[in-house]
Amino acid sequence: MTLLIIIIVLAIIFDFINGFHDAANSIATVVSTKVLTPTQAVIWAAFFNFVAYFIAKFIIGGFGIADTVSKTVDMSFIPNPSLVIIAGLVAAIVWNLITWWLGIPSSSSHTLIGGFAGAGIASAGFQAVHAGVIGVIALFIVVAPLIGMVGGNIITLITLHLVKKIKPGKADRWFKNLQLISSAMLSIGHGLNDSQKVMGIIAAALIAFTQSNPDVHPWLQMNSMADMHDWVPIACFTAIAFGTVCGGWKIMKTMGNRITKITPIEGFCAQTAGSLTLFITEILHVPVSTTHVITGSIIGVGSVKRLSAVRWGVTKDLLIAWILTIPVSAVMAMLCYSALGLIIK
Repeated sequence: MTLLIIIIVLAIIFDFINGFHDAANSIATVVSTKVLTPTQAVIWAAFFNFVAYFIAKFIIGGFGIADTVSKTVDMSFIPNPSLVIIAGLVAAIVWNLITWWLGIPSSSSHTLIGGFAGAGIASAGFQAVHAGVIGVIALFIVVAPLIGMVGGNIITLITLHLVKKIKPGKADRWFKNLQLISSAMLSIGHGLNDSQKVMGIIAAALIAFTQSNPDVHPWLQMNSMADMHDWVPIACFTAIAFGTVCGGWKIMKTMGNRITKITPIEGFCAQTAGSLTLFITEILHVPVSTTHVITGSIIGVGSVKRLSAVRWGVTKDLLIAWILTIPVSAVMAMLCYSALGLIIK
């Protein structure tokens, strides 16, 4: 029971860190275009992060991404599931804090999945990892930002055509207001996608614990994802919303203007493309990185002006960080698992 409580606490801490690590993704453009102050923006984003829970629960009717994440590791091969999950969470938290401190908008999603998979491999070898699930998630490291980039490009071209006869000053005023809607949509997409990843980890822990402790308290008893207790998603969505309130100012600077200079029209287009991409991946039940998606959208928007408008040097650094996230997190989780194995018998 003690290890289960540690897992739940670590999972909530990870979600909180995820919130302030990824807060910049949904509000960077709305702050850089001065639609909202940073304080107003994080409160706005946090509110819609939590609204996403009600959309998932009562409109979508399920938590498909959580189910996908819970299947990353096959717990039937794992002799000590709790140790694997703790090692994965610790590695993910450490890597998230390192990248936040350095101002690198890496993927909290892939950090968590890499940590979970790495700890599983350290425990029982590659047979413990569902290669198909990991393969699809890895594929979307490329696919998700590409969808965002193409979407950002198309939406920008259409929008510029629609407003070509409107005075620039008037158009800017319109799109500053519209950015409130697009940033809310992106925050909902962020909440839908990112909150469910930790739900999947907690669910995996509860299912494994129930199998070895059939008489566990009803609030902790889970035999499958269909038995998900309401307190799990509520805790996860609340943690990520609260983390968002705390903000991620270092990363906001990178996402706001270092990739390309953003105007209100472009900010609206980038956020709209990003949110639509997140909604598509939610339907597909594929956990993706909000960071990757909005970065791709910003690049797509910036490239409409000219390719040189995108600071490709910054983009290259981001790409390297994206590629390294899963393997680095996996190695860190392996080391963490080995260290914990010496402490917890």
